[in-house]
Amino acid sequence: MRENYRSKITTAERAVEAVQSGQRVFIHQGCAEPEELVRALTRRGGELRDVEIIHLATFGNADYTLPQYEGHFRHNAFFIGANVRQAVQEGRADYIPIFLGEIEELFRNGAMPIDVALVQCTPPDNYGYMSLGPSIDVTLTAAQYARHVIVEMNDQMPRTMGDAYLHVSRADALVETSHPLPEYRTGEVTDLHRAIARNVAGLIPDGATLQMGIGGIPDAVLGCLRNHRDLGVHTEMFSDGLVELIQAGVINNEKKTIHPHKVISGFVLGTKALFDFINNNPIFEFHPTAYTNDPFIIAQNARMVAINSAIEIDLTGQVCSDSMGFLPYSGIGGQVDFIRGAARSKGGVPVIALPSTAKGGKVSRIVPTLRPGAGAVTSRGDVHYVVTEFGVAYLHGKNIRQRAEALIGIAHPDFRAELLDAARKSRLPGIGETALISG
Repeated sequence: MRENYRSKITTAERAVEAVQSGQRVFIHQGCAEPEELVRALTRRGGELRDVEIIHLATFGNADYTLPQYEGHFRHNAFFIGANVRQAVQEGRADYIPIFLGEIEELFRNGAMPIDVALVQCTPPDNYGYMSLGPSIDVTLTAAQYARHVIVEMNDQMPRTMGDAYLHVSRADALVETSHPLPEYRTGEVTDLHRAIARNVAGLIPDGATLQMGIGGIPDAVLGCLRNHRDLGVHTEMFSDGLVELIQAGVINNEKKTIHPHKVISGFVLGTKALFDFINNNPIFEFHPTAYTNDPFIIAQNARMVAINSAIEIDLTGQVCSDSMGFLPYSGIGGQVDFIRGAARSKGGVPVIALPSTAKGGKVSRIVPTLRPGAGAVTSRGDVHYVVTEFGVAYLHGKNIRQRAEALIGIAHPDFRAELLDAARKSRLPGIGETALISG
């Protein structure tokens, strides 16, 4: 095996010669992007035509989306990251709206065959297994079904545990590298985030199992949970904010009804401090998102709390979280997977949390109707709790009029009269004045 392994080692430039015009190339995403392979492939752009590049959000180089590579490369995004957003919005790249937990089936059933997979791993252990590090997500399945697999072996990758390994026999080419991973740093947690977080934290019981994303609100929620007990985690991803609660013993996974004692996740987005913490740490167990995001698996966690965000929500409860009107902005991700899983959990709490306004308070995020072209990611039938800094609205089982009243009650006071008037004009007779004074 050792001799066969050494024979596969080559340079990035030679490895990407396997990519041919008209092929589909998968790139390992998140903080695990194989940057040397991506740069080498981009340098070949002038000699290639119509190469489709697919991945979720990456935090490294995405020069293949620049205008000069139009006609050479075209990105097809499962989730839109900041480094490709302009290309998607300007029409040089595309966006696939899909539940995160269903992406891998496209590779398995041949609906989206992969010609070449570019993956980053740790060097192999004594048994020939390489860990995919901070991002198992859909990458392990992509590598298993790709016709040709190129692995960038980075000795600075954290070695993670669980269903997280690719054997060297699966690789067609190996490229040895040593460099820090791209990092994802969350922004400042503001007083607004903390106000929303306090309302969310009030919904979380001791012994709950958590799913939350990244950003100011999730980080603020974690900061409000220091007095909670016996929390667990089953999530598609997490970031640095989780570490403090694990070290403090607040998150111990003792009360989980599936995978007790383990944090279950598909990937992480964070800094080197987080990468170091997950390295060879047995509390973490990583799985492909087809497993972590399966609503039937999620629902097996009692007291499952799913916390997700939104761009806007209309007065009937429809949630847009992936576009600004017609302009694609991010992606469906795992929001619906976890909202539905938590809804079916015993004692589950599905939450949509968002600030009441945007653009410095000039625009309400609670709106009479979604903007033209906006994607209704989470249907009004799926929504239970909606939380802003002004309170909590519970919508499940409520009629349209009751929903409108509840949402107006947690909207910013500056917009409540306007929303009430819009609700009345939308043939909601009998809508009460209490919405103007609640919250």
